[in-house]
Amino acid sequence: MPLGLKGLATGIGSLPHKNVNEALDLIFKYCPEVPFWPQLPRLDVREGMVAQFSEKLPGFKMTSSGLFFDSQQKEQELEGFYQRAEIDKDIDYFKITPDYAQGLYAFRERLIKLSKPDLDRIKYIKMHITGPFTFAASVKDEKGVALLHDSIMMEVILKGLTMKAIWQIRFFEKFGKKIIVFIDEPYLGCFGSAYTPINREDVVKGLIGLTDEIKKTETALLGVHCCGNTDWSIFTDVKLIDIISFDAFGFLDRLVLYARDLKGFFDRGGALCWGIVPTQEFKGTETPDSLVKRVNDGINTLADKGINRDTLCQDLFFSPACGLGALDIVKSSQIFKLLLEITSYYKK
Repeated sequence: MPLGLKGLATGIGSLPHKNVNEALDLIFKYCPEVPFWPQLPRLDVREGMVAQFSEKLPGFKMTSSGLFFDSQQKEQELEGFYQRAEIDKDIDYFKITPDYAQGLYAFRERLIKLSKPDLDRIKYIKMHITGPFTFAASVKDEKGVALLHDSIMMEVILKGLTMKAIWQIRFFEKFGKKIIVFIDEPYLGCFGSAYTPINREDVVKGLIGLTDEIKKTETALLGVHCCGNTDWSIFTDVKLIDIISFDAFGFLDRLVLYARDLKGFFDRGGALCWGIVPTQEFKGTETPDSLVKRVNDGINTLADKGINRDTLCQDLFFSPACGLGALDIVKSSQIFKLLLEITSYYKK
């Protein structure tokens, strides 16, 4: 069954704005059918992709300089964490508060104020969490060792992020819209290199655990976003991932090497989110025609490798290649304008 994504566009997460309403204006103008709440890291240090999801996780503390991890504090807070997460199942305890996500709360208020025609136009509401491996690789203990190598903290991070995903789904369910949750894993873009000292089995196991827990109680679509070159079979092996989001501008030639794995993914109803508009590489000279040609070339290549063309085309879903938090506002607007123009080619 098609997911109903054909010709739709969304964003990955971060935007460069310091004004929340200006960020929302851009989102609802260019992604009216799959709007997303924006991360605004230039507005506040707490809106960084790791800090934003660190509340109530044991050992994490926020200062004006950034996020820190304290092993002693972790030991003091572990028991309470598991009481809330495993025994009480206290989803609201793990909420993302307004101090850490002004864009999330302003987005919800904007949804409340939408006219009925604009609200009716929305097909999906998109939200996100930082993936557990990116999260754990980004924070070090007092000895300078990434939490990726702390088995207890990996369990904590997986459980905490699961709870934050479920909280978001329930926070937006009142609108009666289908929901997509992206698991953002840029760290896995270096998978297989000396810079990612983790094994494939652990990554697949972790993502299976995360997606299984969310799907036990929620009906949202789950996507994974990786904006680098990776072993794409990691994600096709996680059976409850519905959408794989990739940098189609920079790494389409790498993705098509996994056509055999992707065939099974499509056969069970999966879809790709084509990050076709470049972000870091954006020059402003790109045209809708040139980027549409890239998409069509990718479809042709995958079809030549045995994937049914109709299956490839039934859920063509688009985004920028990555988040835009490191760019400027003018470029961000140009990128989203180009994205909207591309989707018009595929709405038939």
